[in-house]
Amino acid sequence: MWDVAYAQAGGGPSTFISMLPLVLIFAVFYFLLIRPQQRKAKDHRNMLTQLKRNDEVMTTGGVFGKIQALTETELTLEVAPNVKIRVSRSHIAQLFRGEKAAGAKEVKGK
Repeated sequence: MWDVAYAQAGGGPSTFISMLPLVLIFAVFYFLLIRPQQRKAKDHRNMLTQLKRNDEVMTTGGVFGKIQALTETELTLEVAPNVKIRVSRSHIAQLFRGEKAAGAKEVKGK
């Protein structure tokens, strides 16, 4: 009986209480999906700006090579002796330096 009287009186939950689940869902999506993706994109942009000649890189297609020349939008990679390819700068996935570059050469040689 109290439920019927309560509903007729218009005393439903406040607007804030009804919006709270949506706000919580957005907060979870932001901290678990959006923010990490933005950080990863920022790190990738920073890596692309720090590329220089003779760095060893891997493209998004899995091609390993050494940078021979670079411009604002593209790179020239040497993938084998006297074999060079041009690649868009945005398609560089990873930069290898030090021990990682030695490991990449072993994989490349197989």
